[in-house]
Amino acid sequence: MTGWLSVALLAVPLLGALLLLLAPGALRPALRAYGLIFSGVTLALALVMAATFDHGRPTSPQFAIDQPWIPGLGLRFHLGVDGISLPLIVLTALLTFLCFGYLSWGRPSTPGRFLGNRPRALVFTLLVLEVGMIGTFLALDLLLFFVFFEIVLIPMYFLIGIWGGAGRRAASVKFILYTLLGSVVMLLGLLLVWARTGTLDMAELAAAHGAGMSRSVQVLAFVAIGVGLAVKTPMWPLHTWLPDAHTEAPTVGSVLLAGVLLKMGTYGFARIAIPVLPEGATAVAPWLGAFAVAGIVYGALACLAQRDLKRMIAYSSVGHMGFVLLGFATLTPVGVNGALFANVAHGLITGLLFFLAGGIKDRYHTADMPGLGGGLLATMPRLGSVLTFAAIASLGLPGLAGFWGEMLALLGAFQPASGLPRALFLAYMVIGGLGAVLTAAYFVLMLSRVTHGRPSGAARQQEAPDERPVAPLGSAESLAGQPATATLEAGNATQRIDDVRSYEVAAWTPLVVLIVLFGLWPGLLLSLTTPVAQTLLGALP
Repeated sequence: MTGWLSVALLAVPLLGALLLLLAPGALRPALRAYGLIFSGVTLALALVMAATFDHGRPTSPQFAIDQPWIPGLGLRFHLGVDGISLPLIVLTALLTFLCFGYLSWGRPSTPGRFLGNRPRALVFTLLVLEVGMIGTFLALDLLLFFVFFEIVLIPMYFLIGIWGGAGRRAASVKFILYTLLGSVVMLLGLLLVWARTGTLDMAELAAAHGAGMSRSVQVLAFVAIGVGLAVKTPMWPLHTWLPDAHTEAPTVGSVLLAGVLLKMGTYGFARIAIPVLPEGATAVAPWLGAFAVAGIVYGALACLAQRDLKRMIAYSSVGHMGFVLLGFATLTPVGVNGALFANVAHGLITGLLFFLAGGIKDRYHTADMPGLGGGLLATMPRLGSVLTFAAIASLGLPGLAGFWGEMLALLGAFQPASGLPRALFLAYMVIGGLGAVLTAAYFVLMLSRVTHGRPSGAARQQEAPDERPVAPLGSAESLAGQPATATLEAGNATQRIDDVRSYEVAAWTPLVVLIVLFGLWPGLLLSLTTPVAQTLLGALP
């Protein structure tokens, strides 16, 4: 298979965005399914790539294309896929497709449901965002990586600033300022690598293992590149843009921000910082581990103090990304494997959590946990059950995808790479374990507030079976039984609300299935990442 498949993954969503600009009036009648079609084709291409990927050589770039881009500067349009990038490309295509499905097939009668306001602009924004996200994982040239890394900022800025909540403007400005400043520092580090080596080719740089760069240059470049990546990850204390962005973003914005954009930062550590700058990685690893475990504990404590459901899930990402960074800091195949696995698991689980938080807010018009009144399992048992499943998956229950990444990261800290202080990393392992306990605590607290107890204030179960609509034969509701209904009370008025709706079943089911699949069969993903992790760390002492 040639490199046309890599190009097609970028060309399909880009073509969809361009058609919206060139023929907006002609496409208006088909706008409901427009984004779903183009993101669906992109997902199909990603699945074809996964099916035809040669698992016998996951360390070598496949589906590669390498053409001159700016010959005068020696820049090349170099794309390719290996065992690190393939899972993230499929994850990106899947989440984007599910987001379009969630937007497009929601009930038009619900205010703001069908694509919200400015539907053409929203579809265009999401397609451009998909181009940037997939391009970041495909790029094998440092400057091309940086270009795609930056492309995602503008659509996400507008996604938060136009379709977000009441505080959207401040949140979008904070997001763009933090990420742009981090990107400037990262660009300086990339240029330093270019100046010292004379090349921007990632494969060539990784094979050289830092040749041509002194230890001091590697440390300086690693810190500069690492700061830019840490802002996007986000790493404590560079995380403060994240809670506001997640709280104010629309549901699909939160799903893509947590499910994909955060992974672009951690992917940069695995793709660039560690293999290209091995001596710099060894020197900075103890500090990286310290910031990682600080983020784990801080994120958990911050979650315990939250009232807003979306804000709590946002702070949980700080802690989960701390485990990813701790895995990288160990510089061992076990730890790096844990980091790469946790990347994918977090995208699936937190994407599902933000879908659920959006569904709850859509029904109750609030995400304030005490204000919801509790008893979700009584009023809407299916929605409450899926929320419980996502919560226990996120806290790392064995048998679900969230367990393996955290366990492997802590195991890597138990025996870090030679040259790293083992006593210090043992302390990191203990602190990380404490953070895992705190993670369980804040999710149990959330479930006690939202799903358990007797309903009060926000919703009560309505005992009116005769008024429940009959689902069509073969629909999701008919397969799962009749959908439950409840009443939302606001003063003297009541509004009927449904349990899980058919379009929500379609959007959430793939995530639930993959969370269980990777939890029971982790080798499906580890078989791709293990050889790559060993190759990345080949030059480390």
